[in-house]
Amino acid sequence: MKNKDKEIDAKLILDYQSGKSSAFIVLVKRWHVRFCKLAYFYVKDRDIAKDIAQESWTIIYSKLNGLKDPMKFKSWAISIVNRRAIDFLRAQQREQQRKTEYKAIVSNNQDETEDDREEIKRVLLQEIQKLSSDHQQVLQLFYVESYSLKEIGNTIGISVGTTKSRLFHAREQLKKVILKYRKNGRI
Repeated sequence: MKNKDKEIDAKLILDYQSGKSSAFIVLVKRWHVRFCKLAYFYVKDRDIAKDIAQESWTIIYSKLNGLKDPMKFKSWAISIVNRRAIDFLRAQQREQQRKTEYKAIVSNNQDETEDDREEIKRVLLQEIQKLSSDHQQVLQLFYVESYSLKEIGNTIGISVGTTKSRLFHAREQLKKVILKYRKNGRI
């Protein structure tokens, strides 16, 4: 029975690749529920699972003409759904980590007065403006726009490694400034 399913999928893909757009609709009807269930296995949320399946279909649609072996559609498509679900979970983890870091910073700064916090903010903004435009851009995209490292790299045309490096160096420069000011009792 499994070979029959593969053959049906392969036929639909070949039909689609030859210009029959209705074949794609049939392919979606055959696989969409399974993709939703697979995504749900990872994310444990029906709405998010549906969104992941939809995003996966968008990727499949854009790359289906390039699929060389239509008999491998199942494994190829499932790997796309898996990657999208894992990407979602990683993004969720990053967001949770940012919130945790923020809470830690806030709790560490509770002893400081409002004036101290304003002074820290003012000093940091001044120091950020002293950074190179490359470092400023990465900080903006990462902390203000909540872009992932990969998204930042794609947006400004640099590798993920370069993105990490710029973010690291910008943070280090800002840490030095904060430590210097705290040591001198200015904030």
